[in-house]
Amino acid sequence: MNRGYRNYDQGPREFDEKVIQVNRVSKKTKGGNKIGFSVLVVIGDKKGRVGVGLGKARDVASAIRKAVNYAKKHLITVPIKNGTIETDIFIKLGAAKVLLKPAPLGSGVIAGGAVRAVVEAAGIRNISSKVLGTKNQASNVYATLEALRKIS
Repeated sequence: MNRGYRNYDQGPREFDEKVIQVNRVSKKTKGGNKIGFSVLVVIGDKKGRVGVGLGKARDVASAIRKAVNYAKKHLITVPIKNGTIETDIFIKLGAAKVLLKPAPLGSGVIAGGAVRAVVEAAGIRNISSKVLGTKNQASNVYATLEALRKIS
């Protein structure tokens, strides 16, 4: 018996989604405070395509949906060779500085939280990285994405 519920089972997903950061934001208005959320999401197919999206809405679910839609429209393709990247890259984007180095087979992902989410979503299995500069996760995610874009 279907009591008005829809079947939302879509089967296997095309992209894996990882929520990096959820911020609660508040705006003072004449009638009181308006509360909203901004969500940073990383999506990837683990085959070399990865994207980052920032969604803002009054509730978290809508913000995640917006972030995923934005990320799907702005995907980049990362060249992966033997499970790692081809060359070292150091990038500075704003206050964030990210160093990515290829690693030998079996090393695994040696990376902090923000960089780890991006490289795992891209499907890179062996990489060594170091985040310098800021601890801001959003800045580090964008810097990592820019580094991967420069490689391709």
